[in-house]
Amino acid sequence: EHMAVLVSDVPSRRGPLHQTMSDSAVTIRTKKFITNRLLQRKQFVCELIHPGLAGVSKTDVKEKIAKMYKVADPSCILLYGFKVAFGGGRSTGFGLIYDSLAAAKKFEPKYRLTRFGMGAAKTQARKQRKERKNRMKKVRGIKKTKTTK
Repeated sequence: EHMAVLVSDVPSRRGPLHQTMSDSAVTIRTKKFITNRLLQRKQFVCELIHPGLAGVSKTDVKEKIAKMYKVADPSCILLYGFKVAFGGGRSTGFGLIYDSLAAAKKFEPKYRLTRFGMGAAKTQARKQRKERKNRMKKVRGIKKTKTTK
């Protein structure tokens, strides 16, 4: 009357959510590809299809895009704004391929350069900036330059 259940008979909880990178391939699609001569870059919407994976690292995507578009220096590729679609398995984001590193430093916003490790972050504390601003409000004209020191 008592049934013995073997461990092998119980269905495994290890489903499709627990796959490693080697188990499933990541497909990269680029849409709305534009060559922007003024800003010396190529810009595109990047769609990643990654079934069974929560997300894909940007460094992996950067390497694959470098191979796809034959980019010599992968540091000229900037990827940002990735959002995973509801239910997972698909992410969309934005990508830029600059002609050179100098062009990237010239045209990219400062915050994005610091995010990618190309620019220096602000070192001054927020409190100090606010105190300096309030000191400057109290004086007029060229005396403001003296208060900044």
